Amino acid sequence: MQANQHSTQPVQKLAVIGAGTMGTGIAIVAARGGCKTFIVDHRAGLAERAIDQAKIFLDRSVNKGKLTVHERDEIIDRMHAVDRLDQLADVDLVIEAVFESLQVKHEVFQALNQVCKPSCLFASNTSTISITEIAGGSGRDDRFIGLHFCLPAQLMKLVEVSRGISTSDECFERAWAFCEQVGQRPVHTQDTPGFVLNYFLIPFNNDAIRLVEQGVASPTDIDVAIKTALGYAMGPFELLDLVGMDTQLLLCEAMHGLTHEKRAVCPPLVKRMIAAGRLGKKTGIGFHRYSDQKIFGA
Repeated sequence: MQANQHSTQPVQKLAVIGAGTMGTGIAIVAARGGCKTFIVDHRAGLAERAIDQAKIFLDRSVNKGKLTVHERDEIIDRMHAVDRLDQLADVDLVIEAVFESLQVKHEVFQALNQVCKPSCLFASNTSTISITEIAGGSGRDDRFIGLHFCLPAQLMKLVEVSRGISTSDECFERAWAFCEQVGQRPVHTQDTPGFVLNYFLIPFNNDAIRLVEQGVASPTDIDVAIKTALGYAMGPFELLDLVGMDTQLLLCEAMHGLTHEKRAVCPPLVKRMIAAGRLGKKTGIGFHRYSDQKIFGA
């Protein structure tokens, strides 16, 4: 489903709520696509850290000849760390990328609804929670859309665009046009648990974890097998380490709660790893060990 280009205006100013791995990647995509991009996180210093991580990623792009130094500097100049929501009064689009809790998402959007201009679109990067449910607590469910970016957002082009029951055609068209504006590849998905990607991916990753639990193969060998035979860019354990065990647990709980799919039940090994502080790249060790704390691929 394509947008009617004549009915849309480009997004000039955008806010990303949440400066974790996904939020930082989305901010890079938006700034690289020409948008003035505000990054917001209530945790002290994380928005600034996101910009520092963006610089590391963009420096690698310069070193590989994908960007010039001038282009890198322009992208960074478009990224701004923000600590107050009232600084977002004039943005055209807000993309929420906080963790998978309906209550937290409602609180975020209710606060945003008090400060953002009426024409501002609200979007959630949720991968499991119903867009209609989140929109119902936003105060503007007709201007609410699901924009699920594929991790890592700054490297992967796919965005799943999902409308809620009350999402207007204009909102959908503007969101679709935004994806194309910043160089992403949108696909239209229905508002169903997991959409397309996580409907397959969450149970698939859990199956891989269970192979390790059963002693069938090591995480390294499973990653090599999946990448070599299936052509995946990342193995399941490389992806899990990037996502984080804490996030995987939340995804599983949300997915299983909605679908009751047995394969969506979080494997016990994930909970033990969380207890041991082995969350993945963010802590330097997960299924693999990392020599640094960098969270982005080259």
